[in-house]
Amino acid sequence: MTTTPTLEPVSYEHAGVALTGWLARPEGAARAAVALFPTIANVIPLMEERARKLAAEGYLVMITDFYGEPIESFEASFPVAEKLRADNAYYRARVIAGIEALRGLADGLKLFAIGHCMGGQAVLEAARAGEDLAGVVSFHGTLPTTAPAQPGGIKPRILVCHGDADPLVPRTDVVAFWEEMDAAGADWHFHSYGNVKHGFTDPHSPDKGMAFLDYNVSADRQSWASMLSFFNEILG
Repeated sequence: MTTTPTLEPVSYEHAGVALTGWLARPEGAARAAVALFPTIANVIPLMEERARKLAAEGYLVMITDFYGEPIESFEASFPVAEKLRADNAYYRARVIAGIEALRGLADGLKLFAIGHCMGGQAVLEAARAGEDLAGVVSFHGTLPTTAPAQPGGIKPRILVCHGDADPLVPRTDVVAFWEEMDAAGADWHFHSYGNVKHGFTDPHSPDKGMAFLDYNVSADRQSWASMLSFFNEILG
């Protein structure tokens, strides 16, 4: 009988800020390790559910912590996130601290990083920073950066799952991202879903009352399947 993976707290820190990751273990030997970067609202039930789903697929998964403090609501996360991302180097270091916390538990396993919303942006910043990862996957993450990738500087393979009707990521940003990845010599895949908005993996997106957000069941399913296929191809 398959059991539901529990989530274990993992303490780590960055720049004197105490952070808490949440680890989900597979039943048997892990295929690989996955750092799961959450939405702008940090560790929410959807992220816990996704960590457990990945653990059930055979992965060692850790939800990372952006802030090291509780976030009262989706709206309350905006100023906290803005402060964290004001300095790109600091932000990248916070992201990398989460990856390294999982690396210390991964016992030599190949390491992936995935992210949703702000987490999608975060894993792309980790790739741009030259992190040694097997692959990164962004779900409805924003694409611009203040520190573009340098030629030859990206190590992981990249999969971006994007809603083409996302008002936060216009097509000009999409084309600029493609050009940045080409200039860097990255190995990248880009899946764009027509008439799909930001937050398409979250069934509660419509409840937030914000025009840029909506759930899309097909894009949610297709992007998840694409991620699993992407992992399988890399792992062989």
